Amino acid sequence: MIINSIVELENLTIAYKDQGKGKPIVLIHGFMGSHAYWEKVVPKLSEDYRVIAIDLPGHGDSTAIIKEHTIEDYADVIKDFLDQLNIQQVTMFGHSLGGYITLTFAQRYSNYLNGFSLIHSTAYPDSEEAKKARVATSEKVKNEGVKNVVDGLIPKLFSPKNIQTNSKEIDLAKQIGYKTTVDGTVNALISMKNRPDRNHILNDTNLPVLLLAGKDDQIIPPEKTFSVKKENIKTVTLNSAGHMSMYEAPKELINEMNNFLSSF
Repeated sequence: MIINSIVELENLTIAYKDQGKGKPIVLIHGFMGSHAYWEKVVPKLSEDYRVIAIDLPGHGDSTAIIKEHTIEDYADVIKDFLDQLNIQQVTMFGHSLGGYITLTFAQRYSNYLNGFSLIHSTAYPDSEEAKKARVATSEKVKNEGVKNVVDGLIPKLFSPKNIQTNSKEIDLAKQIGYKTTVDGTVNALISMKNRPDRNHILNDTNLPVLLLAGKDDQIIPPEKTFSVKKENIKTVTLNSAGHMSMYEAPKELINEMNNFLSSF
């Protein structure tokens, strides 16, 4: 069963894809992405699980939060979304920005989780240089719209080794990015800029955790992902991926996700 639907929250519409039956897992995409980032992942995972892939506010077909907000607000939206679907327990996978949200969700609503994963993401906050870049990009978006930002960003998300072989996927990711609203883009940038260090969440959690990195990630290198070592935290490096393993190495990504899900 495949459902492409929306959930109406207070002043917000959240679009999502819901496929399969079984233990529910939630997939959260990265900055200027959508649930479509997971199109190669969902069919395989949904053979054994109920897979819910959402569009974050202002991304894909979801409406934006029309005010400056925080990473915590995204986590609150996902909690409200799960409540609307009457889902009390999930395993959550967050890619990049989605990882920041997943970690925040684990801090605020750990009772909803039986495990979680950061995919090409980090518990560290932005550096001062990165914060300045977020502000500059937000101003560019306000003045020029999203297209130029998308065109500059997307190729950098892929390993330099994969630029030619993944040309179709790069074009697809750009088309997905163009759907991001100006408000959604600016709010995401400011939310990422202001997020705190959350390594203590990894240190404190007893939940199963998967930290997955791409060897050639030019955005978040593996050492930024693998910030905490504990018995309940599994670390995986995909040698053939940059920041977009769902496109660059989907079979390997699916295999690692399935291994993680079957471990608890």
